[in-house]
Amino acid sequence: MRDDWDDDQLLAALRESMRARLAVPPWFTQSARNAFAWHDIDAELARLTYDSSEDRDLEATLRSVSIRSEPASIRAFTFTSARLSIELEVTADSLIGQIVPPRLGVLEYECTGGEIAIVPIDEIGCFCIQPVPEGSFRLRCRTEDGVDVVTNWFTL
Repeated sequence: MRDDWDDDQLLAALRESMRARLAVPPWFTQSARNAFAWHDIDAELARLTYDSSEDRDLEATLRSVSIRSEPASIRAFTFTSARLSIELEVTADSLIGQIVPPRLGVLEYECTGGEIAIVPIDEIGCFCIQPVPEGSFRLRCRTEDGVDVVTNWFTL
């Protein structure tokens, strides 16, 4: 900042900086936040390897079953890393999951708004998240034996 600016020049410079800030597209800002989220590279990435909404065989089976009963509302995901898998089922009011192989730990789920919640993982690897997160979120599993795995961001 220059020492010889008067108040009007300073206010004009501040207005210009605010206009420049507003000109940055929201997707660019979100990309920067997502990139910063990877500052902890010790966490291993668990890739999405199964999504029941893209399983054509399951879809055909559910369609034939729903003729005789109520349609099934469960959606399932599997995230896989070299050291463990995270299996997740979406129900009307919760996400029910299990890590394989089973072990004790904690599961964090982070929403795009920055909120982070932690739920316990029991001795058989099960956990429950209530309520179902809205919008994009990711999961991070930290086991007692030191495994640290994170999923990419996803939306239900």
